[in-house]
Amino acid sequence: MKKWLPYLRSYAVITLAATIYALAFNIFYAPNQIAFGGVTGVAQMINRLFGRPPVGLMIIAINIPLFLLAWKFLGKQMLFGSLYAMLLSSLLLDLFGGIIRFPTLEEPIMACIFGGVFLGLASGLVCREGASMGGTDIASRLIKLRIPTLSVGQLLMVLDLVVICCVSLVFHQLNSALMGIVALFVSTSVMDRVLFGTDPSKVAYIISDESQEIAQTIINEMHRGVTILHGAGAWSGAEKNVLLCAFKSRQIVVLKRRIKEIDPKAFLIVCNAYEVLGDGFLPHDPRHKKSY
Repeated sequence: MKKWLPYLRSYAVITLAATIYALAFNIFYAPNQIAFGGVTGVAQMINRLFGRPPVGLMIIAINIPLFLLAWKFLGKQMLFGSLYAMLLSSLLLDLFGGIIRFPTLEEPIMACIFGGVFLGLASGLVCREGASMGGTDIASRLIKLRIPTLSVGQLLMVLDLVVICCVSLVFHQLNSALMGIVALFVSTSVMDRVLFGTDPSKVAYIISDESQEIAQTIINEMHRGVTILHGAGAWSGAEKNVLLCAFKSRQIVVLKRRIKEIDPKAFLIVCNAYEVLGDGFLPHDPRHKKSY
């Protein structure tokens, strides 16, 4: 039984995320005619133009060939969990839309914001379980096989924006596209917070002749680990110690102040770190390495 608990927990989270996704669409997007990106947006257009089939059923129909192509060209990683998430969210989308008539909000911008929040929450929860909602996520991975110079993130953004603009043309409303872009930005931001946390980390590279003192200061005062990398100047050939340190964003002021006090000539590079796992940061979660 213990062997199956991680799988049961994962599919329980995906079920919750699919429910949130379906509710977010029916409460905020559909009644307020907010353009939706991806396959859901395409289903919106077809439903608006022809009056049928239901949006959820259309999502399944479009996703089936995408999943078959993914099975052939991308392998079965992520496939089972993604297929479950896509089918359940699509069925719930039609179920909620058929039994409940949600009202139009007086302030459409509120629908954009809250719709984006709940959609980003649902997508983030699914991604944390090693799956996806299918649609443009799979399409972008397939396109990347042909155009490897583009990133999956860039392809996703382009596909979503194109669909949003097309949906707004079908709705004959510029506001529909503008609200869809706002909702897309909000959902992407929330999804990042779900995946990477609300307290982003930083990584610092420090080159200084006082590297030992700086390292001890970071360890003793900031309670952060330091790794010493051995390098050499390309022009001078002089050997240099490069300190590598991961820390929380809120500690940047203390770090810069202490380095300046110890060595005003120190060379400091600070980079964003989207996910830091280990002591003092996020715990290692073996579920992130599995595909369901």
